[in-house]
Amino acid sequence: METTGAGHLVNVVDVEATCWAGGQPPGAVSEIIEIGLTVVDLATAERVARHRILVRPARSTVSAFCTELTGLTQYEVDGGVSFVEACRLLAAEHDAGSRPWASWGDYDRHQFTRQCQDTRTPYPFGRHHTNAKAAFTEAYGLRKRPGMAQALEIAGRRLEGRHHRGEDDAWNIAALVLHLSGQGAWPDPC
Repeated sequence: METTGAGHLVNVVDVEATCWAGGQPPGAVSEIIEIGLTVVDLATAERVARHRILVRPARSTVSAFCTELTGLTQYEVDGGVSFVEACRLLAAEHDAGSRPWASWGDYDRHQFTRQCQDTRTPYPFGRHHTNAKAAFTEAYGLRKRPGMAQALEIAGRRLEGRHHRGEDDAWNIAALVLHLSGQGAWPDPC
């Protein structure tokens, strides 16, 4: 199903990472624990695939605050793949290196950059990244960049699933990407 309109496919990515109430404790390292990925076909204006990769943290643990926010538990992520394997899957199974990709803001891109550098893991994505939050803000002429849930409200759409769950957030961000594309407000990634 992902091969249809291959030239018009965009990976929409959202990550969840280990986090703590009141900020990062001294010596703690924030690590990706879930990668949500929705494939969008801009030509057909459809979300054509939905994926979730659980990632086992190597240098941190899932705090009670993190579980409350994301619903993810240490037990659940302990069953995930290593970060290296997650990046390999993105490249091998989701064409991350050649397909344009988008995220809500720059957090996800920066988190991947940092974690890849820290672990000496090859960066799985290509150079064509779109900050969907910036595109949405510009399209609506907003002074402040809205969070994803607020953007859905502005666009007249409802939040599907659980907010701060990578798989669900990627699905919702993909709806916003399609909304912008339908208005002619989605930038050409080339």
